Amino acid sequence: MIVSEKVCLRPAKNADRDAVASLMHFENYVHRHLGWYSPLELLGKQPYLLLEQEREPMAVLACPEDPPGVAWIHLFAARDGENITRWWDALWASTREALHFQTSLHVAALPLQSWFKNLLARSGFEQVDTVVVLARDAIAAPEPRLDADVYVRSMTVDDLPDVVYVDEMAFPLLWRNSREMLQGAYRQAAVATVAEKDGRIVGYQISTAVGHWAGHLARLAVLPEYQQQGIGGGLVRDMLHYFSRRSIGRVTVNTQEGNEASLHLYRKLGFYLTGESIPMYAMSVG
Repeated sequence: MIVSEKVCLRPAKNADRDAVASLMHFENYVHRHLGWYSPLELLGKQPYLLLEQEREPMAVLACPEDPPGVAWIHLFAARDGENITRWWDALWASTREALHFQTSLHVAALPLQSWFKNLLARSGFEQVDTVVVLARDAIAAPEPRLDADVYVRSMTVDDLPDVVYVDEMAFPLLWRNSREMLQGAYRQAAVATVAEKDGRIVGYQISTAVGHWAGHLARLAVLPEYQQQGIGGGLVRDMLHYFSRRSIGRVTVNTQEGNEASLHLYRKLGFYLTGESIPMYAMSVG
């Protein structure tokens, strides 16, 4: 697509990896999604658009659909701050056009910088939620306790189909993870466990390590019909013991500001709000 005589916008290809990496790592205006993928791993999926001026890469926008029905803005990076609005407008217009053919598709972003919030608002995105951060410092981990008929064990690759089902049932659309996402999370996990009851997987947690000094509870889900039975708390306690045995005392977790059930659970287990928060912006296309 020709934007002007000197500006061209086209799908990014695997051959553009170095150009995209340069924009992503060395420019001042960069938004990266807080997810399981590096934006470079998404090259080849569309829409993933590169904007060039006189054949020089100036900006990039990656927004492929995943999971079905949701397209997160995984990457927006721009070289020229003076033209950032112009570059964004061109990239977003083409991205929206590409996504428009999908039915009931939601586009979402977790902006960390005010300049990116402004670009999103300019294009019609609205803040629909807020993610808050909780932390638990180096105190004794509570003893794991579960009903006798609930069993917590290490997650295996073969569990992923059941884990995907739990995730789909436990979360609203905008917060679900696809199988590919959960496979990425599993590969990066320091500890991943499932809870079994009545002969089926009814809950799971995936946690990562932050160096040798902290852990992060990245994902916790329990089937709706098994919630309020202590299963989520049992999974968290088991995870806390795992980190405690490795002398990792500080653990963090994110949840939605309005998720009272999660906030109650984490506070009960010694977590506190840090004051950090991330807005969630979204809009519907199609």
